[in-house]
This record gives sequence, C-alpha cells and structure tokens, in this order.
Amino acid sequence: MTTSQSAKPRVAVTLGDPAGIGPELVARLLADPGTTAAADIVLISDERELADAQADAGVEFSYGGPREPRLHDNGAARPGAFERKIATEAGGRWAMSNLRVALEMADAGDVDAIVFAPLNKSSLHLAGMREKDELRWFETILGAEAYTCELNVLPTIWTARVTSHVSIAEVADGITRENVLGAGRLLHTVLRDSGIAAPRIGVCALNPHAGESGRFGRHEIDVIAPAVAELRTEGVDAAGPFPSDTIFLRRDEFDGVLTMYHDQGQIAMKLLGFDGGVTMAGGLRVPICTPAHGTAFDLVGRRTASTGSIRNAFGLAARIGARRAARNSTVRHSA
Repeated sequence: MTTSQSAKPRVAVTLGDPAGIGPELVARLLADPGTTAAADIVLISDERELADAQADAGVEFSYGGPREPRLHDNGAARPGAFERKIATEAGGRWAMSNLRVALEMADAGDVDAIVFAPLNKSSLHLAGMREKDELRWFETILGAEAYTCELNVLPTIWTARVTSHVSIAEVADGITRENVLGAGRLLHTVLRDSGIAAPRIGVCALNPHAGESGRFGRHEIDVIAPAVAELRTEGVDAAGPFPSDTIFLRRDEFDGVLTMYHDQGQIAMKLLGFDGGVTMAGGLRVPICTPAHGTAFDLVGRRTASTGSIRNAFGLAARIGARRAARNSTVRHSA
C-alpha cells in the first residue's frame, strides 16, 4: 500500500543491539495501541527476537494481522542466543543486518521513515563497520551525496552539529564556511519538515566569549558570522554567533541551535531532557530516528528503562515521514 492510499506513514522499526534495552523498549512501545494507530509498522526482525523482547518487557503485542505491525524477516542467519549486557560481534552483526534491510526498503520507497532502538558502537565496529558512526554507515548504504549531520531533538528545541564524532583536536579544522552553511540549511529544512513554518535558528560560537573580538580566535569573525549572514540572504532566520555557555539560556528565542561540536550541544540537551531526547540522521532521503540514549547495559532485565525517548523518536519519524511522503506523492502526480 502506498502512502497516498493510506492516511498513515509506513515506518520500519528495528530493535537495536540485542544485548541492550532496545528490545524491551520496542516491545513496550508496540504494546501501546496508540503506536500502531499512528503508522503502518514494518518490524525488521524475526519471531524469536520479538518473543524475547516481549519476555524482557513483560508485555505482549500482536503482529501479522490486519492493522497490526507486519514482520519482515531480515533473512540473516541467527547465531543463537545473544549474550546480554556486553558489546559483541554477533550483536553488532544482527543489529546491522536489520538496519540494512530497513535502509534498502527506504531506498526502494517501501517505507517512509525508520526508527531504530539504541545501538552500541563497539558492537558495530566488532561486526566490521569501518565508518566512525552509524550516520556515516547510512551514507554509505544509501549512497548519500547531500550534506548530512546528526540532529538532536527535544519537544521544545533542536540542535544540529557542524562537527560531530571527531576529536576535540580536529574540531577547529572542521569549522568551515561550507560546513556551517550546510548544517544551517539542513537544520532549517528539517525544522520545516517537522511542522515549524518559519524556524528561528541560533548559532553557537566556537571560542569562549564568542572569540571576544578576535582575542580568543577568529573563527567567529572569519567563518561563522559570514556564514550566518549568507544564510539570512537565503531566507533562513539565523542569528549569531552567540557564546555557547549562554545560548541555551535563550532557548525560548529559537526553535533550533546550531552547535560547532558534539558536546557543545549534547551536554545542554541531556541536562534539559535526557529521558525524552531523540537523535535524527539529517540530510538523508528518509528520516531515521533513534533515542538519544545508549544501550544501557546496566538496566537490562530490570524493566525500569524510560520509554520517553523511543516514543518521541517514533512520533517524530512518523510525522516527518508522512509530510515527506505526501510531498513526494504530490510531485509525482503533478509531473
């Protein structure tokens, strides 16, 4: 069924690293009737993983019937029971095989969005992922050519990063006019896709006190401010650069904040809303969302992990997926 024939977006869901809390979170998400009412869900998994997930969570959910999630077996050879609470090659390989199928379905137009439960980067690298993180792996699988970056989302504020998973020593070299423009444009576009008609974006400085007129560095003068000015000529409501130690105190003035490096925004976002945060892979052909927290090996089997982030990730993916699918359908019908 195409999205134009259905009022609901099609969302692929994977259970993340089997060693962590992902299977439990997905089971609890799917046990809520409101989840299945919001989207046509395709579970990339197998029956054993779904049974284990329900046992982890102490809940039951139905799949395979009318108006229920559909199981799409990933076709991978299961290695047996997965070791829990530890990063393993087997767990990483399983998580990647599920995600690869979801990405291929998105690339073929069979789903409008993807949600994945938390991954463990050590498991992914043990399983052979050569890229620094899953976003770069997604780029490889999808053959992405446009600017991409990781976005972090709370109900009241978004952030995007000019640099992400690089060492602090490499950050300054990554703060270029082209990268600031790319991240700013992407944040503006995704905020509009989420339903904000005229996004307001605040831009962080790189240096303390925004460089203090060049005394502590010239990135603000030579790179960031000119990029902000160019964004404004393109119709992006961007302002800055502002000192990063105060910009989040002004968050009511902005819908999104463009940060220069990973922890500049992540520390603030996790303090403001750790249990509800969402990470989105921005700039790809399909919205891909996941909880902003990790696999939480210490919480496995305790049934105490919060579902706030996975619920928000699912809601955001469904909302953006529906808007993009409707727009693509309009383009196809008008061509």
